Amino acid sequence: MEEQRPNASEPVLEDVTYAVDDGLAWITISRPDRYNAFRARTIDELIGCFKRAWADPEVGVICLTGAGEKAFCTGGDQKQRAQSGDYGPSAYGLFEVDQLHRMIRAVPKPVIAAVNGYAIGGGHVLHVLCDLTIAADHARFGQSGPRVGSFDAGFGTGYLARVVGEKRAREIWFLCRQYDAATAQSWGLVNAVVPLGELRAEVRRWADEMLALSPTALRFLKQSFNADTEHLAGVGGVAFTGLHQFEGSAEAAEGLAAFTERRDPDFAAFRASVSV
Repeated sequence: MEEQRPNASEPVLEDVTYAVDDGLAWITISRPDRYNAFRARTIDELIGCFKRAWADPEVGVICLTGAGEKAFCTGGDQKQRAQSGDYGPSAYGLFEVDQLHRMIRAVPKPVIAAVNGYAIGGGHVLHVLCDLTIAADHARFGQSGPRVGSFDAGFGTGYLARVVGEKRAREIWFLCRQYDAATAQSWGLVNAVVPLGELRAEVRRWADEMLALSPTALRFLKQSFNADTEHLAGVGGVAFTGLHQFEGSAEAAEGLAAFTERRDPDFAAFRASVSV
């Protein structure tokens, strides 16, 4: 397998790598020093790679994973957010994580998440949105938004509830716990769990089974599965508008400050705002 470099008309990849191996496209978040947390540039590059895989007639299955052995993705880069007040510069001045969510669902080819470590926060949302998830046995899953002054009230909640049920989804968000791979599999968050050394080979096996099937049938099936929850894209649009407003509040600032200072947040003063 050889990493593919973009042609002259495509931006140079800095945060992501892209490679195609016998019908399987590997899209890898490559920021292991930040536990593969994403900034705005990362999102731009991921969207671009999914578009490349969509348009490539040699690609029939896509795998999203993270570099290294510690993390799949840990969501938005909170260090970047603390430094600049946002997630850094992007190609068009937009932080398009909601468009990445839609891209994972819209690309008419099966997408496998290969979870090679922590899938936390926005990274957890990404794996949930993939069609299938194969996890290494040391992987950890969970949400962290309410702890750092953030939330995902679109696909990250509504679709998660479809996957694991209302009670489990509320537990995941309301408690911000972390769960091991075995628990995630028992809840239906994960399709298979294998030792880390076998993760890529297992992805290859699943991809080969799908590559032997009718690509048009798979496209229709994916779109059919998506139809039942497509309204969540609209809900997500409203949610991201609210999130952008919320991120400028003192409450969100306390969550970010606590993360940066490595202390527990103190949200007691903000309970009055939800008591009216």
